[in-house]
Formats: sequence, structure tokens, C-alpha cells
Amino acid sequence: MPPERRYHHGDLRRALIEAAARLLRDEGIDGLSLRKLADQVGVSRMAPYHYFPDKHALLCALAARGFQDLTALIEAVRIEPGMRLDKDLRRFVRAYIHFATTHPEQYELMFGRTIWKNGVATPELRTVAWQSFRRYVDRVRDLVSAGTGRRSTRSLRVAQASWATLHGLCRLLLDGIYLDRKDMEAVSDEAVRLLRTGLTRQPSKRSGPLGSRVPKPKKRRR
Repeated sequence: MPPERRYHHGDLRRALIEAAARLLRDEGIDGLSLRKLADQVGVSRMAPYHYFPDKHALLCALAARGFQDLTALIEAVRIEPGMRLDKDLRRFVRAYIHFATTHPEQYELMFGRTIWKNGVATPELRTVAWQSFRRYVDRVRDLVSAGTGRRSTRSLRVAQASWATLHGLCRLLLDGIYLDRKDMEAVSDEAVRLLRTGLTRQPSKRSGPLGSRVPKPKKRRR
């Protein structure tokens, strides 16, 4: 019996992704190959190709798994308006940074140029990535509504800006620009204050698409 027949339908794909995640963590993208993956799982050299036609498809599957894990994190962290907001936001920011720095190679696949700039994301990856951000926007919308007492069209912009802030902090760490954890903790606390302001600030009556004041038109001199 071929080794791959030991797996039920779907189990082999899951086992391949689990093994690929370990190889990615230990050896990076360059050390990952379908042949090495087959050897790790103990199946024929051709078995992985039934699920991943090439290495790029495998990388997309790993990135999709990362977004699924990120969505689970977004849903699991408790963030409530009121007196606990700062504490909850701080816990979320640090959980996000921990997620990125614990799985740096996977995080790079999720957001880096390997897939999005240099290749074509698979439909599965595009769907899972969109769903992850959509879930984040939903949570931000609920917090903005609770903080301002009204449904706001600012929610998408607040979500985009806050996610960009979190991603920027992670890149500083992953790229080696910030290596002092004490500094990063202070920076992340400042990010919490920025997030709280975005979540609770009342929009002005005259505001642009990002909530900024729109200057009144100057009167023409006669």
C-alpha cells in the first residue's frame, strides 16, 4: 500500500501543510521544497503534487493558514469599550506582535512581496485574507459605534490605519530595526493610545474621508 493511502481524504493535505510550516520555520522559504516535504511526511515524491501543483501554491496555502490563525486571534481577544478599553487594546496589540514575531517566515508570506508582489495569490488565499480583514473591520466598527454612540462611516478607515500601525510595528521588529523589547513596549503603548483615540473620537461635522477637518473655502476678494 502506498504510504499516502494511510491518510483519509483531506488528512494528507493537512499533514503536508503542518510539515511545511515546520520546514518554513526551521529552514525558511529557500529550504522548503515539495520533494523535501514528501520525505518529511513519508509519502511518495509525487503525492504533494496532488494538492499543490508547485511551490508557489504551497506557499499560498501556508499564508492562508496564517490568516486563519490571525482571524482566530482577532476573534478570541476580548476588547470591550469603557474602563477596560486601554487594557484590552494593549493585550490585543501585544498578542498581534507576538503572533508576527513567533512566526516570522509565515508572517512574511502573509504580507510580503513573495506572493503579493512577485506572484499571484490563489483564490483560497485571497478569500481567507479578505475574510480576516473583514472580521477586523467588524470588530472595529462595533468599538467605534460603542465609543461614539453612533454607527460611523469612519470604521473602515480606522481599521485600515490601525492595522497599518500594527503591521508597521511588526516590520520594525522582524526587519531588525528595533531589537530592544523595552522600546517596543513603549512604542506599542503609544500605539494603543492612538488606537483608542481613533475608536472613541467623535467625528467633526465637516470632515474628509479620513475624519480630518476640511478647511472652509476661502472667500474670493472682489
